[in-house]
Amino acid sequence: MITSLLIANRGEIACRIIRTAREMGIRTVAVYSDADARALHVREADEAVHIGPSPARESYLIGEKIIAAAKATGAEAIHPGYGFLSENAEFAQAVADAGLIWVGPKPSSITAMGLKDAAKKLMAEAGVPVTPGYMGENQDPAFLAEQAAGIGYPVLIKAVAGGGGKGMRKVDAAADFADALASCQREAAASFGNDHVLIEKYILTPRHIEVQVFGDTHGNVVHLFERDCSLQRRHQKVIEEAPAPGMDEKTRAKLCAAAVRAAKAVDYVGAGTIEFIADASEGLRADRIWFMEMNTRLQVEHPVTEEITGVDLVEWQLRVASGEPIPLTQEQLAINGWAMEARLYAEDPAKGFLPSIGTLELFQLPEHSGRVDTGVYEGAEVSPFYDPMIAKVIAWGEDREEARELLSEMLADSAIWPVKSNSAFLINALDHPDFVAGSVDTGLIGRDGDSMTAEPEPSVQALTNAAMAMTPRSLQAGFRLNAPDVRVAPFLLDGKRVEVTLHGPGAEQPAPAMLVAESGSVWQLMPWRAEGGAGGAGGDGAILSPMPGKVIAVEVAAGDRVTKGQKLLTLEAMKMEHSLTAPFDGVVAELNAVAGGQVQVEALLVRIEKEE
Repeated sequence: MITSLLIANRGEIACRIIRTAREMGIRTVAVYSDADARALHVREADEAVHIGPSPARESYLIGEKIIAAAKATGAEAIHPGYGFLSENAEFAQAVADAGLIWVGPKPSSITAMGLKDAAKKLMAEAGVPVTPGYMGENQDPAFLAEQAAGIGYPVLIKAVAGGGGKGMRKVDAAADFADALASCQREAAASFGNDHVLIEKYILTPRHIEVQVFGDTHGNVVHLFERDCSLQRRHQKVIEEAPAPGMDEKTRAKLCAAAVRAAKAVDYVGAGTIEFIADASEGLRADRIWFMEMNTRLQVEHPVTEEITGVDLVEWQLRVASGEPIPLTQEQLAINGWAMEARLYAEDPAKGFLPSIGTLELFQLPEHSGRVDTGVYEGAEVSPFYDPMIAKVIAWGEDREEARELLSEMLADSAIWPVKSNSAFLINALDHPDFVAGSVDTGLIGRDGDSMTAEPEPSVQALTNAAMAMTPRSLQAGFRLNAPDVRVAPFLLDGKRVEVTLHGPGAEQPAPAMLVAESGSVWQLMPWRAEGGAGGAGGDGAILSPMPGKVIAVEVAAGDRVTKGQKLLTLEAMKMEHSLTAPFDGVVAELNAVAGGQVQVEALLVRIEKEE
């Protein structure tokens, strides 16, 4: 058995691996960049090694530094987690060449499944059904446009080296193809160093279903059933669950058997996921489910599989990497209950899901009622350098409804401030009638996202309770002499004026300000000041940069008339492209952004004025 392990990752997954390693008596070594010097995974590991500046390309993506850290600390093995170098075959081979144990699949398996086009060809040869599309080498934009037209719109452009929703664009019409292709290629080149794409037929009622597989060095391969990851935004998974709603035993058996065949075709070792796309227009049918890709690593959503099978997948990874066989046979694995996972992000749904950065002055999650996997703590910094996911909230129930209700309650009991989170959005998604019914497809948020992303407001009672804690007893009593002690007073709620009903005796020692936490959202209530303003990016027409980043494209010029929701510019930050849009109809009165320019947080990029 491995006795010492270096985790070549950060955040939530690094902490998750450390937890299991500690339970197995394995010594752990963390690596960290400048931005992560005080990170939770650094605190929890037995030892930590600094590997470079904050940008991932200068630290977490430099394999030589990680291998050197392993050797310097006497680590026997390297676990890559997910993301970063986890699916880099060259790094996996370098780890083995250095005499270290790679906790993952063989480099040849990563290579075979690493490029989506080659993987689909291999799966077709192995008898696994694949989605119709173009997977060739010709990357000429005009040729690709011809292929898309031949496949028939809508189509999906996908980076062949992509993952995590990056380098993917749905295109509904030929007129939109060129812009979507260019954007997809830019994002793919920035994230993966490879701008080649493939084109697939976009399924109109698609469900994203994946199967967890596991292989060992003794020739055994098992599946741990399926997960449904259909609730997505911009191809990024939002809520995952296991098992898949509407999956019957016959379809499950065929799907899981195909996944095992896929794993065996590449002599797979360790944890992996076979991802399928299903045409759910007539329910889940085996003849309408096609292979999309394989993720040759542990998935973000692996906890839901652990919750329904009772298996610790990280423990299995470490045992198999040590040369042991898979602990359980296929016959010993069974589904127990239902599990759901929500990805809690530091982002603001009301502002187009722009990432939110800063200090987590308040960070409370209800770990007593379910499972929470996180890599941050109260007082930690959410930096602009990495993915903004701050926690995974996981609920288990005897059935789907019990799991859904518990997950919603856990999110409602969360409190995060001043960093914005998507808690309220997740709660709204869980309560959407289609999700409640289990009839979710990947386009649900695209169709009904407005109902899920509306900016939440605190209840009247919550505001009153907070305001009374800020109101001196003597002041409240004196305003309505010989009358009920009720009045309305102005306050500032996140910088905006609100009228709050006051009643009751007031406070002996009033607070200078209060945080109002309700249904997963947090607001700051402060005393009214006449000079107080309702600033806020976009509210007054000022479009501010939400974080440091690079301007990729500018769509308008000074003096242009724009309409509400019209794209103004595209900002690249936190490994993603973010579109900044007009908050209302008006005129571009000021433009301070140029394509290719670097901008700092809260820099004024565009100012829109309403026309008289």
